[in-house]
Amino acid sequence: MTSPYEPFAAVYDTWAADMTEDVPFYVDLAREATDGPIVELAVGNGRVAVPVALETGRSVIGVDLSPAMLAQARVRAEQTGADLDLREADMRDFALDEPAALVYCPFRGLLHLPTWNDKRRVFERVAASLAPGGRFAWNAFAFDGRIAAAVEGHHPDDPVPHTIRQAFPDNRVDVELDAGGAISLWWVTKSEWEGLIDVSGLEVEALYGWFDKRPFDDESPEFVWVTRKPA
Repeated sequence: MTSPYEPFAAVYDTWAADMTEDVPFYVDLAREATDGPIVELAVGNGRVAVPVALETGRSVIGVDLSPAMLAQARVRAEQTGADLDLREADMRDFALDEPAALVYCPFRGLLHLPTWNDKRRVFERVAASLAPGGRFAWNAFAFDGRIAAAVEGHHPDDPVPHTIRQAFPDNRVDVELDAGGAISLWWVTKSEWEGLIDVSGLEVEALYGWFDKRPFDDESPEFVWVTRKPA
């Protein structure tokens, strides 16, 4: 079955062009991850993994479902000399041969998982794959019903022509490209994230409202979580 992310691979650099502040945040976490592998879930075309590998001088394991995205990541790694170990796999079945020092999932990748059970599987697999004291970090939209209602049915041309549709009973937003292809994201509340952290046995180290580490509050546009496996 073709990955739904294949049509987005051709426009991904344009689609993600405005997201740059996450890179130094994840690079800093990777610099502190000295005892074990570094892993990126939903690695995409290597937008974050390549600078992480280059800045740390270490290999980054990148997991993604999309062959087209992974092909772009391989080209980017070859062009830059970044050491990426790219694996076509579902993050829900993620596993490692040795405990990781850091697992991270940037650019709201966890929101592509449709059910709470899907997310729980990922959190439990990550927790099982981390070394004691190892970190799991990710970021995701903080749901704002005012914004969701305002953009329902809108057809922006920026960054590429697309239509946004909300399925409020399912807590879902669908993004349909004019050029063909669609993806869905499922909103997650703070209490749901806390439940996933708790059930997987992780501990919260920090919750920020943006990558500059400002405190999270009711006006924050983004969850930026850093959790840790108990030592």
